[in-house]
Amino acid sequence: MLIELTTSNFDEEVEKADKPVFISFWAAWCGPCNLFHPLMEQLAEKYADTIMVCRVDTEKEGQLASAFEVKKIPTLMIIKNRTIIYCQPGALSMEQLEDLVDQAIRVNIEELNSPKFLTTK
Repeated sequence: MLIELTTSNFDEEVEKADKPVFISFWAAWCGPCNLFHPLMEQLAEKYADTIMVCRVDTEKEGQLASAFEVKKIPTLMIIKNRTIIYCQPGALSMEQLEDLVDQAIRVNIEELNSPKFLTTK
């Protein structure tokens, strides 16, 4: 199921999620967004037990788009354990989306936040 995110339900849906959250920022007037939408619905169905798939209408929810500094649409963002692990504008193919699902599941947030990733040699 594809979840429509708003400023009213964002905290409840995303911040309390126990699995990666894929968010598509879109607008009704955006041609590529409308072509991308069916793929997001397929992703939501196929990986319902593994990820949460949502979308934000940037025209209605400008505050959310602004908070995440979304400048272009469609933009896909992935949040895991309240950490943004992916954010990129542009529509993707189903193969690319499935690859992102796999990567998002495998990401270890504790390792990402570990000081060893912040040092240089």
